[in-house]
Formats: sequence, structure tokens, C-alpha cells
Amino acid sequence: MADEPTATKEIPAALSGPSSSLAGLRILVTGLGVTGFPAAVHLGERGADVIVIDGDATADVSEKAQILEVFDVDIRRGPEHVEALPEGELDLVVTSPGWRPDQPVLAAAAEAGIPVIGEVELAWRIRGTNDAKWLAITGTNGKTTTTTMLESMLLAAGLKAKACGNIGTPLLEAVLEPGLEVLAIELSSFQLHWQESMSADAAAVLNIAPDHLDWHGSAEAYAADKAKIFHNAKLACVYNSADEVTLHMVEDADVIEGAKAIGFTGGVPHPGELGVVEDLLVDRAFIPQRYSSAAELASLDDVAAATGVAGSRPAPHQIANALAAACLARAIDVPGQAISAGLRSHSLGAHRMVTVAEADGIRWVDDSKATNTHAANASLAAFDSIIWIAGGLPKGADFTSLFADHRDRLKALVLIGEDDSAFREAIAATIPDLEVVRIEPALAVDSGVPKRRGEAVAAAAVDAAAQLAESGDTVLLAPAAASMDQFLNYNTRGELFTEAVNTLLER
Repeated sequence: MADEPTATKEIPAALSGPSSSLAGLRILVTGLGVTGFPAAVHLGERGADVIVIDGDATADVSEKAQILEVFDVDIRRGPEHVEALPEGELDLVVTSPGWRPDQPVLAAAAEAGIPVIGEVELAWRIRGTNDAKWLAITGTNGKTTTTTMLESMLLAAGLKAKACGNIGTPLLEAVLEPGLEVLAIELSSFQLHWQESMSADAAAVLNIAPDHLDWHGSAEAYAADKAKIFHNAKLACVYNSADEVTLHMVEDADVIEGAKAIGFTGGVPHPGELGVVEDLLVDRAFIPQRYSSAAELASLDDVAAATGVAGSRPAPHQIANALAAACLARAIDVPGQAISAGLRSHSLGAHRMVTVAEADGIRWVDDSKATNTHAANASLAAFDSIIWIAGGLPKGADFTSLFADHRDRLKALVLIGEDDSAFREAIAATIPDLEVVRIEPALAVDSGVPKRRGEAVAAAAVDAAAQLAESGDTVLLAPAAASMDQFLNYNTRGELFTEAVNTLLER
């Protein structure tokens, strides 16, 4: 007879609140990065016996180590420490979001019945008397822009607010910061996977498209983790009226009685939605007269100012982002004038549809943040006659629809990345005669001067694009793939692209 699986222990009750003693608890923290470090500090400060493991033994973590040593945290670095659980009984594992559930340590913890939680669950449990409202945002694309728009609206309303979570301040630090009234929280599917009891005041899923399939295992599992943001929502569940999957998530959610389903649309809104009438963003959800009228919140000019395209009509996805942010703000009674003022004062984040240069009639655009097909689709739709720089880690994506949908816009492709097979297959199926310039993955030398690989790849891609582009063209970096095969991260990819463009134009 097969052994029955070990029953999972309860998450230690002592964890609740920010100050109760954790003496006697032995807790494993996986990762020494943005999430793992503050978690280890907090748990060690409260008296837990903390072990931190990290597979990278090369990064300089001396400053972090000095702080952790004060709390007697046991730091174990190197690949040998992430292949199995440390010896001895564990009460809890706190994992960083990048660690997959099938990672050997986490799989072993699940098999042994040791509870595994992430940053969100830990922050929710320790928030204690902190009564700041939680406004949570997820989706395949637009999360960061929507979160920063929301923060800007909250600040314009005079609230003490902060963007946190997957951007800005780690969520764990934000819940311990005194005086904050509202948290605008960006959450990734990785973070949501490990949470179970969060009860946001209002939550939004902006859109859903297949992404991170290598991490989640399937599109269904990815969507299920995203949907967890609606669990126990108190006031509002915000969905995209153009994305039926997000509506079904709301319909299936187990929420606090009284929570409303609120949609946002780029068209004229129905009752229960925010939308657009002529050139105005309007509310037909949070007003008593929603069945007969709408309340003006902001204008498309405000959205244009918020997204760096003042004087032009903002892209549809940016209008959607602004509406989603407004839904969350309105859920806690932020007035319309603060929605407008917040958009006006908003600054678009780096590497998100940023025009880095215009010369000789050619526009150079950095959208390195477009790390999946859904984001790249929005980027490509914004321009005509495109020299597209794309490629990287595909994460199991299929690029066929991108080429099919934008065949009339694509003039040429500059292909980067270690593995170009998924792109090649999509091109062969859709635009076999598309001009393609391949930037060799092994590229590491430029004019005899050794360079870091990412710098060399970016420079070669920009030079190739310059040879292809003519007046009226847009050179668009929207890779539709992750960056880590050749760059440190998408920020570095965008920075090196910008540097290469500036160097080219100086020449």
C-alpha cells in the first residue's frame, strides 16, 4: 500500500501581527533578493531561527549579510543548498516569487507537509494594526502603468499612498511603514500563486493572455493564479469588459458579501462600468444615477499627458490602463477631479513605449517592457512601417498571430535572442518573405573591443535596424520575450538599446 501524503502543517499563528515573538520557529527563506532579504530580516528580528538559501554564490551580498548576521540568520549560498531541504524540522518556508513550485526545495517542502507561503501571504498576515487599504492589480500586461497611475490618483486626492509589491517598495516593507492610508499593489502571477488569505479592498485583472507557461505549466494554471487576486475582495472586483476571461474570474470568485463587479471598456459604458464617451472618461458604476447618466472623471487629453503622448490620441491599451486605475480609485471614493489631476501628474515608467530619439524621419522607440506577445501586440498596433527588434526567451509562447496580425506594418525584423526557432516557425507560417536580420547569439566583440554580450547585441541590433530604416519608419524594440538569455533584465535591455541609438546618432 502506497504511503499517504503527509498532512500539511498549519501556518504558525504567531506570524500574525508585526511584533509577536517567533522564538522557537525554524523558518526557511528561499532567495536573497528583493523579496527574500526583507523577509529574512523581519523574521529574524522577531526571534525566529531563520535559514536563507540562494543558488547564486557569486553576487556581492556583503551588506545584506552584515545586517542578517545581527539577527543570527544562517545564510547558505551555492547550488548545493537549493537541491534539498536543510536537515532538521522546519515550521515554514517563505519563498521568493521567482522560485517555481517544482523547484526541488519547494517540492520537498510540499511532500513533507511544510507550509509554503510567499511575500503576499506573509505581508497580509503581519500587517497587524496597519489598516491601510489594499488596492491590488494584476494582468498579463499594463500592471506597472496602471499601478503608478493609481498611485498618482491617490496622491492627488490627498491620501498617503504608495505603489508597492512587484514594483517600488516591497510589499512586506510597505505594510510595516507607519502612516500609509492606501497601498497600490502590483502583483505578478508568481506572487499570487503562493497567497491564500489576502482580502483586498478592491482588485483588478487587466487582461489575460498566455504567459510564463514554463513556470505555471499551462495557460489554465497561469489564469487560475491570476484569479486568486479576487479571493475575499471586500468592495470591488474590476474586470476588462473586452476580455471575457476576466469576467469569468469575477463570476467564479469567492468574495466578501457586497463586493461589486465593475467593468471597464474603451467604448460607451453600460451601468456598472467605466468607459469613454466622446473624449471623456466617465463613471457609470459608482454613482447613484448610473442607470440614467454618467459622471465625468477625466479626458483623453489627461490620459495622453499621463502616457507621454500629449497632443495625440492615447493608445487603446493606455486608455484601458487609466480606466482600470480609475475603477480602483473610485472604489474607495476618490473624487473625479483627483482622477484627472492624477493622470496629469503621472510619469510613464521607463522602457514602456518611450521615444528615445527621432532623426532623419525615423523614430526609435524603447518598449523593452514588452516581454510577451500580448504586450508586443499593443506596441506593434501603435505604429505603421515598423523595423521590429524582437527575440529572447520565448517562455513557451507562439508568435504566429503577431506576424499574421501585423504583416502590413512589418517592414523588417531584427532578430535577437539565443533561440530563434519559435520566431522562425511563425515567420515561415505567415510572412515567409519578410526581411530578417539575425544578430548572432555568440556576438561578444565589436571592432576588436571586447564588450559585455548584452551591450554588443544591442549595438549590433541598432546598427542593423539603421541600415533597414528609412524616413517614415519606426524602429521598435518590443521583444515579445524575456531578456535573461542575453541581458540582466528588461531594464538593462532597454538602457543598452537607448545607449546604442544615441551612439549611432552621435556618429
